[in-house]
Amino acid sequence: MFERPEAGHRALLIHVDLGPAADTDALSEFRELAWSAGAEVLEVLTHSRSSPDPRYFVGGGKAEEIAEAVEFHKADLVLVNHHLSPSQERNLEARLKCRVLDRTGLILDIFAQRAQTHEGKLQVELAQLTHLSTRLVRGWTHLERQKGGIGLRGPGETQLEMDRRMIGQRIKQVSRRLDKVRKQRDQGRQGRKRREVTTASLVGYTNAGKSTLFNRLTEAEVYQADQLFATLDPTLRHLPVPGGSETVLADTVGFIRHLPHDLVAAFRSTLQETRDADLLLHVIDVADPERQERIETVDEVLDEIGAGDVPQLLVFNKIDLTDKTVGVERDADGVIRAVRVSAATGEGMDLLLAAVAERLAGRELDGWVRLGPSQGRLRARLYALDAVHDESPTSAGDIDLHLRLSESVYQKLAREEGLPRPRGLDEAEASAALPASH
Repeated sequence: MFERPEAGHRALLIHVDLGPAADTDALSEFRELAWSAGAEVLEVLTHSRSSPDPRYFVGGGKAEEIAEAVEFHKADLVLVNHHLSPSQERNLEARLKCRVLDRTGLILDIFAQRAQTHEGKLQVELAQLTHLSTRLVRGWTHLERQKGGIGLRGPGETQLEMDRRMIGQRIKQVSRRLDKVRKQRDQGRQGRKRREVTTASLVGYTNAGKSTLFNRLTEAEVYQADQLFATLDPTLRHLPVPGGSETVLADTVGFIRHLPHDLVAAFRSTLQETRDADLLLHVIDVADPERQERIETVDEVLDEIGAGDVPQLLVFNKIDLTDKTVGVERDADGVIRAVRVSAATGEGMDLLLAAVAERLAGRELDGWVRLGPSQGRLRARLYALDAVHDESPTSAGDIDLHLRLSESVYQKLAREEGLPRPRGLDEAEASAALPASH
């Protein structure tokens, strides 16, 4: 039984390789996370295991070595580059006599430091409370269940139960406040939809240069720094694309490997801007030797939040740190798939804006779709877009619509309304009847 130690900034870093090969990139990234949180790194201890130890995660012998290092350095914090169970964290704190924080707790702490807006602070608090609610059985002596016996019986509710109830109440309060903010964001998105404003959203691995690119394209003054999660709160600004079409650019939080699920859940309202975007600008640090792994991590997170099907334009940033030059890369069909730029120097910004305009415009689709009786809202929206050029009712009560609309508008309506892809009239006549979408 022990009083939980207070945390400080003098930290030891613990990294365990679970497998045959050492992951030096994961350790390097962990150092950056610790630095971004403001930790003073005293020593880095590495360890290899085939599987985590159920009690300490690192094993009893390594725990003894860490305890000696804590005493030698007078460290007040141990950071572990893995997800620890509540019991593993509690056991380590009891053995090391100092505060222990796992990777999830460290990322949550960084987010708590970076949040500036009311919405951002609420989202971080919700993630922290959700994380804490699973760890109330840890080593605080004042949370121990009260003992029975004459003169020792409690008031009917233990401190542990009271704390759990208070955290549950606070989670409900924060969730209600976030719902109000979410409704305001939804109203803004609905307003842009009514005006048919196209939206591009910046995504990418943290520290890939998204905020620098955002400032360069929109002349905004979003905070930027060479550190992980320098920007947390989402920002939207007008994007001056060629051709005069009204476009909004959204800057969102950077992604990272093993992003805590509590954090993803709390930031779903913010990430809605990414899911509803017409085009994702996937910013990639072209000078990063691990860029392919970074790309895969971002794609995994996009799939997790439901944005995996949103069209992407790759933006290879930081060419000033390489021997590459500005340019545009197209696929076999002639569609722009990537642009090489430098947000720091401004090189390639005109090419990027032109590529965004081209990708948002897309090619025009001309064909027929069949809508069922329950899809009146979609039909009204198509008429509001002036996309319907002819219509023909069927004997079954469905309606065939002849549509002309851009690829980008179709992609949006397909995601939001389930619009089938238009087909040629000859194909429709050959099949005798178009398949209905109910």
